[in-house]
Amino acid sequence: MSHKEDNEGKTSSHRTELYTNIPQTCMPIVYHPDYNITFMGLEKLHPFDAGKWGKVIHFLKEEEFITDGSIVEAREATEEDLLVVHTKRYLNRLKWSLVVATITEIPPLLFLPNFLVQRKVLRPLRTQTGGTIMAGKLAVDRGWAINVGGGFHHCSGDRGGGFCAYADITLAIKFLFERVEGISRATIIDLDAHQGNGHERDFLDDRRVFIMDMYNRYIYPGDGYAKRAIKRKVELDWGTEDSEYLQKVELHSEGALNEVRPDIIIYNAGTDILDGDPLGGLSISPQGIVKRDEIVFRAARHRGVPILMVTSGGYQKKTARIIADSILNLHRQGLIGGEALEGEGSSSLVTSMMCPSGSAGSKFTAV
Repeated sequence: MSHKEDNEGKTSSHRTELYTNIPQTCMPIVYHPDYNITFMGLEKLHPFDAGKWGKVIHFLKEEEFITDGSIVEAREATEEDLLVVHTKRYLNRLKWSLVVATITEIPPLLFLPNFLVQRKVLRPLRTQTGGTIMAGKLAVDRGWAINVGGGFHHCSGDRGGGFCAYADITLAIKFLFERVEGISRATIIDLDAHQGNGHERDFLDDRRVFIMDMYNRYIYPGDGYAKRAIKRKVELDWGTEDSEYLQKVELHSEGALNEVRPDIIIYNAGTDILDGDPLGGLSISPQGIVKRDEIVFRAARHRGVPILMVTSGGYQKKTARIIADSILNLHRQGLIGGEALEGEGSSSLVTSMMCPSGSAGSKFTAV
């Protein structure tokens, strides 16, 4: 990986369908119904709510914040797209159902033919990965973007784990570095309950990427090698509550952005910090999660730095409602929404125009 700290000498890139022109009338919120994983109930064998992304969209529609036609439709990342970061060997390993069963922690998958595993499990994850890459470009163009899925922060270029099969955060950053002039420094603010060892391994020796990671020190993955990539490491204890947590979020997100001014912020906004989450081990309230997201967006918007948010982990049925409430709060606070559509002062941001993405402690770990 090149360690250049500027944009000179960008390499010629493959043709991709992920960087298409999006009408200005579309909100930079990326989603596709294919994000959701449903297959004979097998998805219920992992505590992850494999339909939470569609529920977030449902709640935002109920509040008349969006319509099907006002958000951006994600596209599936192709093999060529994935090879920007992943090794061919790793992608070939995903053609074995046993490997996918291990990564997703759904053991019965190993008994299924791989074509079904590709269609029912990996295609949704590739579509979410494409959504993150698309949202990276949208964030630069619009100042902010949210992929309602993604945040597979345990996957690196040559290995997956913790329900993460594709390295969408690394891919989004590499696409920007290679294709968008003026983007040569990125900051990852990872506030999922688990250490983001995937992107850390990918950017271990890359000075262009500053990583802040705040996580429960006692849970998966405990990857000491990957921790070497963290520039601002905040390790939390079991049961950390709102007051201490939010104080640390503000102190360290401000500190990270003061230390290095990036051209793009990737915000991994996992909701597995919620009190009662079976894997996160923290005790943050729904209101605390909403406030956390507001703090991070306010820090980015105050500095005029584009921000891409991905939703990452969260293992309770109520997390979808909390994510939707947080997005609505960001709009109420004036931190998102105004530049996407005309009529910012109206009570809802809706449009009849379609927005396609262009033509053509547990045995489980975590996202």
